[in-house]
Amino acid sequence: MIPVIICGGFGTKLWPISRQRRPKHFLPLFNGKSLFQLNYEGLRTRFKPEEIYISTNEDQVSLAQEQVSDIPTENFILEPEMRNQGPATGLVAAILYKKGFADEPFMLVQVDVLREPVENFIKMMTDCDSLARTETKYITGGFRPDYSVMGVDYLIKGTRVTAEDKVGIYNIDRFVWRSSKEQTEDLIKQNNALVHANHTCMTPRNMLNMIQKYKQEWFEPLINIANGKNLNEEFVKMPPGPFEDVTQQVHAAHESLVVELPFSWVDIGTFESLDKYLKEKGMYETSENIVDLNGKNNFVRLDDPNKVVALVGVDNIVVVDTGDVLLVCPKNQSGQVGEALKEVKKRNLALT
Repeated sequence: MIPVIICGGFGTKLWPISRQRRPKHFLPLFNGKSLFQLNYEGLRTRFKPEEIYISTNEDQVSLAQEQVSDIPTENFILEPEMRNQGPATGLVAAILYKKGFADEPFMLVQVDVLREPVENFIKMMTDCDSLARTETKYITGGFRPDYSVMGVDYLIKGTRVTAEDKVGIYNIDRFVWRSSKEQTEDLIKQNNALVHANHTCMTPRNMLNMIQKYKQEWFEPLINIANGKNLNEEFVKMPPGPFEDVTQQVHAAHESLVVELPFSWVDIGTFESLDKYLKEKGMYETSENIVDLNGKNNFVRLDDPNKVVALVGVDNIVVVDTGDVLLVCPKNQSGQVGEALKEVKKRNLALT
């Protein structure tokens, strides 16, 4: 098994602490450690540094190397330019194929989530590795929700394909795009719906074969890269697009499997989720210069330790001050921060 940590984007919903020059997954948010470092440390319980790969871009590679210095330079898979997740995912398969790992399963590990306990994650990787060596189907991941989660895609699981002593891996009966609240609640009642949570696992050969079948305009440049042609020249030939351009068709053809994640999948996607995690783990720190009178459950983060902030009679508020930007919003609307950033960009305020 080859773990590949995916470092892309910059987490617009955690703006203004997350910026293009220093995305959220490199921020020391967790007792001085970043999402990138925590994910790497989890993988290191099973893998050596030379067995771990990083998929990123030229803008972020120096940040990754600064935080994790023991990964060999040749293990960084760099996109020449941003062309969305489809070409980036295909590039991982092409590069690993080129390096002689055509039939070695790999798993994509998203950097912006935490997996707890990590022992269960490693066990899942081991079981997926065994299956992917004999199975040509696309393997992805999903978790059973405790309530109707909105704004996400769902996978309806079918028959189980693994033994009882292995993690649960199932055929996928149906892929369900983001639906209305009523439709989502109906899905949850069926008890076989999983929130789609990625964790793509295949061999490079099988992934390239899948792309050849469903996205020919990506396959030709990718197989050229795998066969040693110039990466920069070939990569830009691929039209931008999400990997769903391929996997949608794969699900429809019943050529996919889902592993039911045997661990807590902690998505640090908004200030609300960050606040919840930090407080649950006892990592949320306040200082003497933050005054909160008759309020509760607020989240305050200041870059300037000398600045004084006073809150009076407000609950569930996010206050983030980075010196050049002040963000204030209700915690349950922190998922809309990305929309505020779009307006900032529209006004050319240059705060990204």
